[in-house]
Amino acid sequence: MGEGTPMGFWELVADLVLMPLVAFVVGLALVLMARRVRARIERRVGPPVMQPVYDIVKLYSKRTQISHGWMHDVAIMLLLGGFITAEIFLPVPGMNGLAQHGDLLTLIYIMMVPMLGMALGVGDCANPNGSIGISRALTAMLAYDVPYIIAVIGACMVYGTSNLVEIVEIQQAGGPATWGIATMPLLAVAGLISMHGMLGKEPFEIYIAPAEIATGPMVEMSGKYMGALFVMQCFQLYTVGVLYTTLFLGGGEMWLTFLPKVFAVILVFVAITNVFGRLRTDDVIAWMWKWPTGIALLGLLLVMIDV
Repeated sequence: MGEGTPMGFWELVADLVLMPLVAFVVGLALVLMARRVRARIERRVGPPVMQPVYDIVKLYSKRTQISHGWMHDVAIMLLLGGFITAEIFLPVPGMNGLAQHGDLLTLIYIMMVPMLGMALGVGDCANPNGSIGISRALTAMLAYDVPYIIAVIGACMVYGTSNLVEIVEIQQAGGPATWGIATMPLLAVAGLISMHGMLGKEPFEIYIAPAEIATGPMVEMSGKYMGALFVMQCFQLYTVGVLYTTLFLGGGEMWLTFLPKVFAVILVFVAITNVFGRLRTDDVIAWMWKWPTGIALLGLLLVMIDV
């Protein structure tokens, strides 16, 4: 280390490198868990432990048949870059990254980048199935963002801050009684439902719909592009699980207590996904704006009364 170089700088650099790597590895494990749970429900054996890695290697080793121009390539960078950037704003045991310098509102904006990137890339393909899929995806984002934002606002009011590092410290200092799921249960329920919608899984799988629009946005993706979407799914599962754990389950002082919470959150989503059919686009909007939004508004009202 050079003279005059602060130790904090190198710690930050290490966090910026390690946090996305940890997110990718844990995300692979979450994808494996989701696939094995589905297999058990359907009375199948399920994939081997290394199957997610095999899938990524296979997809990236294939020759990409079609490229739809530079916007198609930029879209992939936005997909992955959005989630990779989100990871360094999510505090985890031993690593805070940029979470101390950027608040929860910054993270919300960053998490919108991947979906907008997909919209730009698919729009450049001129495939009607892809266009229909991405229009449904953006409509779904409008639906689940309403209860999600309300839940986030309520959480910030309860904790008195929008800094995720401080939110975790407050919950850990007070113990389970101060976790978000205990102090604002209605907002925790609304947040759980809206974050399930973010994953685009049943019953909110309106933009993929294989039986109707041939997998929607993924219809023109092959080779490295499909591999990038697979990697994005790993980051997506990790991001949603860690964010919910941070806001409502007290985060974690060590990985041994932190990871079980993250896996439990994703397990809830996976269990729901495998027992419900897919809703139509208009049903998703009506249901999201009726139930989770209503629950979130009631939870916000109770928070405002207490504050």
